[in-house]
Amino acid sequence: MPAITYELVKKDPATGARAGIIHTPHGSFPTPIFMPVGTQASVKGVSPDELKDLGAGIILSNTYHLFLRPGSSLVKEAGGLHKFMHWDGAILTDSGGFQVFSLGELRKITEEGVTFRSHIDGSKKFLSPEVSMKVQMDLGSDIVMAFDECIPYPADYEYAKASTARTARWAQRCKDTMTSENQGLFGIVQGGMYKDLRTRSVNELVEMDFPGYAVGGLSVGEPKELMYELLDHTVKQLPTDKPRYLMGVGTPDCLVEGVKHGIDMFDCVFPTRVARNGTAMAWSGRLVMKNAEFTNDFRPIEDGCDCYACRNFSRAYIRHLVRANEIFGLRLLSLHNLRFLQRFMGEMRQSIIEERFGDFRRKFLDAYNYSAKGVV
Repeated sequence: MPAITYELVKKDPATGARAGIIHTPHGSFPTPIFMPVGTQASVKGVSPDELKDLGAGIILSNTYHLFLRPGSSLVKEAGGLHKFMHWDGAILTDSGGFQVFSLGELRKITEEGVTFRSHIDGSKKFLSPEVSMKVQMDLGSDIVMAFDECIPYPADYEYAKASTARTARWAQRCKDTMTSENQGLFGIVQGGMYKDLRTRSVNELVEMDFPGYAVGGLSVGEPKELMYELLDHTVKQLPTDKPRYLMGVGTPDCLVEGVKHGIDMFDCVFPTRVARNGTAMAWSGRLVMKNAEFTNDFRPIEDGCDCYACRNFSRAYIRHLVRANEIFGLRLLSLHNLRFLQRFMGEMRQSIIEERFGDFRRKFLDAYNYSAKGVV
């Protein structure tokens, strides 16, 4: 039996939205789901027990960063990433591709792999499909991501075409190298902003028969309307019996639109990053807690929220902590934001099961304070 399987529970009759369950060696979790990001084997400022209380069924860790520090061999010696970080739920590790390609002039791409300079000490390093798979097998994550080439935006057609072809060749090398039966390897669809290249990428990856598929290369600076158009084009061609993962997306408007198009899994550093900047997430939009309007506001961050911060503290208190640069204030906002997204995804899932997703989406978008451009 495959390490990763997908169970469809309900599909919205009017859209591509679907509710399901993903089964992994470290437990099952309901979808659609948002995965908190623990880049360095830790979700910043949040303990594993708190993540469980928040309702997180799976978290993401970063292959590139763990490859550089502390090194995958040390994590393997510790018994794998689950024991190393004291997390017994599911873990997804990315391949390191996005981080490597973000280094710009500090890296060189060849067919064999990518040579780059460590952002930590400047030392010369090398990542390839084979190295990425070895690192991720050492880490022991449940879901492993193929090593792909991330196409920047904008990119001309010939570059995107060559890059997409290389990603397919690398995906096959990843599959040939991955020998662990307790891990599931996901392919990553690329193709830039070109529909024909995305179709080619889907076809080549589906032919390899991965247990799940990620949509990569979106939310990289392109207009939202283009992102949703390409997402719709791509997802319609993916297998219906496998998980679908949209990489690097975490704002509520993009989450609801991603679910509308049939995505099951999402991740982003957004909720914890904006928390560390003093911002809370709410159904109405973002609340900048430093603002003077919260000075004498003794309500919770959001009425009805069951997170630790909202159950015990007021906006006025949290504003005070943020302005005083107290770490506890930023921790409270991180707990709230992560719980907000878990509740948000859970309510969206329930709306799919009860065949009212369309109403949920319309009411949310009507109330959410953001630029409506790009919503389709």
